[in-house]
Amino acid sequence: MGFRIFTEVPRVPAELVEAFRGKAAANVGDAMGRFHFMDPGIVSRTGLPVCGVAVTVSARPGDNLMVHKALEIASPGDVVVVSTNGNTTSAVFGELMGTTAVRAGVAGIVVDGAIRDVEALEALGLPAYSRAVTPGGCDKDGPGEINVPVACGNTVVMPGDLVVGDDDGVVVVPREDAAVVLEQVGALEASERRRIAAIEAGELFKADIDETLRARGVLP
Repeated sequence: MGFRIFTEVPRVPAELVEAFRGKAAANVGDAMGRFHFMDPGIVSRTGLPVCGVAVTVSARPGDNLMVHKALEIASPGDVVVVSTNGNTTSAVFGELMGTTAVRAGVAGIVVDGAIRDVEALEALGLPAYSRAVTPGGCDKDGPGEINVPVACGNTVVMPGDLVVGDDDGVVVVPREDAAVVLEQVGALEASERRRIAAIEAGELFKADIDETLRARGVLP
């Protein structure tokens, strides 16, 4: 343990990944009972949405050896999700790795830790999310593991799960639940469209708010 790389993992099917593309992270989170979202410390650094299958990395604090290898292992359209095991002072990803990622077709990077060169990453058009930004670099010695369960943004990410992110943050759809979650997202979107139509028609306030307040004894 400590130096392990797994390449054969179950994955969300490509057609489901495409179906989630463009879905709002907030709706996806709501569709999962308001679970499976990363904490607000994981921030979009390039202002670009992301959607793809997770290739996970558990990195030694201050080391990015396995992040480099994950870029090589990732299939086009995958998202590399990195746990730095608590380190936020050593960037594990920057412009050079970002250039490699774009050329390799990687869909994005999510780091519970630090990245750097965010202006260059934005120019590359690479979705990049992280807990911190720092000019500090790191080692390339290991240990580290690829495609193992990790905690990123205080939520569990399994290799092969679906990662969806936008300016609101990042959510993780468990691989085995993706089809059901997609159905729930569709239902939520339809409900939102109906509510917006009602607001535009003059129904500004929802009647069930007062019903809830009456049930709580606030209103007669």
